[in-house]
Amino acid sequence: MKLGELDCLLVGNHVGLIDSIGVYVKRVDEAILGKASEEEDVRLLLSLTGVDVYTALLIKSEIGTIGRFDCYKKLVSWAGLAPSVYQSGEVDRRGGITKQGSVMLRWAIVEAAHIAVQRDERMKVFYLRVAARRGSQKAVVAVACKMLKIVWFMLTRRETYRGVKGKRYGEKLKRIGVKV
Repeated sequence: MKLGELDCLLVGNHVGLIDSIGVYVKRVDEAILGKASEEEDVRLLLSLTGVDVYTALLIKSEIGTIGRFDCYKKLVSWAGLAPSVYQSGEVDRRGGITKQGSVMLRWAIVEAAHIAVQRDERMKVFYLRVAARRGSQKAVVAVACKMLKIVWFMLTRRETYRGVKGKRYGEKLKRIGVKV
């Protein structure tokens, strides 16, 4: 395609802007990876299947200090993944998840659950068992709830995920600049 002189100038300017924005994005990515390497909680979260650097940082920033939550049930409830309960007198009905609390944490852990059911055998077995009874969408939410419980135990006990895949975990740690 043949462009005029003014059009060539405009296209050149736009390409230059895109290149300069790419440089800024790269700087921000490097700063984020540097921050991730400093946080022990992030390094622990990286051991969980389905959680990568940005997801681990998001989970850490949304949770804050894990000591805020006395038990895993409070963390699950705070994320809005606890079932809603309707009680009146002797009537006791349970509904869907409450969706109250941290929208970002709930979104991140559900996205991680989608990956975990594909790559983690324990999560896949749990998912298939629940999906057979309740359907695939509810099963993914159940896996996300289970993962959040695991996150609480990992961060309170200061240990990595028991089903950690060593090779993949090592790759994640190398990417953030931690020597393995």
